[in-house]
Amino acid sequence: MYVRSSDELEAEPLDDDSINWNDVVEATYVLHQRFRYDYPAPIADLHHRLMLVPRARHGDQRRVASRLDVSPHAVTHDAQDAFGNPVTTIFARRIESSIEFSHWSVVTRRRDGMHRVDRSIVADPALHSPTDLTASDAELRAIAKTLRSRSESEFATAESINAYVHQQMTYVSGSTDVETTASRAFEQRRGVCQDFAHVTIALARRCGLAARYVSGHLVGEGGTHAWVEIIIPDGTEAIVHAYDPTHGCRVDMRYIVVAVGRDYTDVAPTSGVFTAPYPGEMTTTKRVGATRVRYVA
Repeated sequence: MYVRSSDELEAEPLDDDSINWNDVVEATYVLHQRFRYDYPAPIADLHHRLMLVPRARHGDQRRVASRLDVSPHAVTHDAQDAFGNPVTTIFARRIESSIEFSHWSVVTRRRDGMHRVDRSIVADPALHSPTDLTASDAELRAIAKTLRSRSESEFATAESINAYVHQQMTYVSGSTDVETTASRAFEQRRGVCQDFAHVTIALARRCGLAARYVSGHLVGEGGTHAWVEIIIPDGTEAIVHAYDPTHGCRVDMRYIVVAVGRDYTDVAPTSGVFTAPYPGEMTTTKRVGATRVRYVA
């Protein structure tokens, strides 16, 4: 799927510490992820979903090459979901002891101004309606009302929400899981990047803003990362404002988008079911970095 030359896919990333990201205007990135599932005995009827391949186009980002290997061989099907994200579904009647998914992609980014989209996206109910993971409780509703009343514009509200979540919450690895809701994470004032994103989305939607969850990579960090896009009308178009509440900043050239959705459930990198009386054990590795950069002239 989406294959290009192996030289592009297997290029070695530059040393991240050697890159002055503030002055980067164009970059090429390589992504390599490996997911392996080991089982104590054979399993049956594996149905798996992967969302590892970056979107073909997203703002100033373009996917130029990609490859996905499945071992042992299994039936695969490539499609797009309702948000335009690439999705690979995998089926295997029987797996003896393990299955491995290896993914490579090359993407480019070129800083070229605002990320503009059709204004109609602002009215998409999916970007306004609460989900099980992003529903607001009484505390979040009260905070949203306060933040909105103190802001003079939708953009100012978005900025305030990002700063507020970053200030109020503490990043604590292992303090939550994929089923933790925004209200629960905010109640304990700690979580991981997906919780920061869910709380931000809950507040933004409560303030009447169109907000979506972003799954991707932050160059220099180990695992996958999550952040938020808030979409604000601008004349006949709309502008996508990307925020990382975990780090309390706007998204810059270090970020690579894989998928967007309503919350984590829509864009989980790997998920699936199988038939067996025992669980499997997952191991994963990842390599992400820039292979070429161009600076401000």
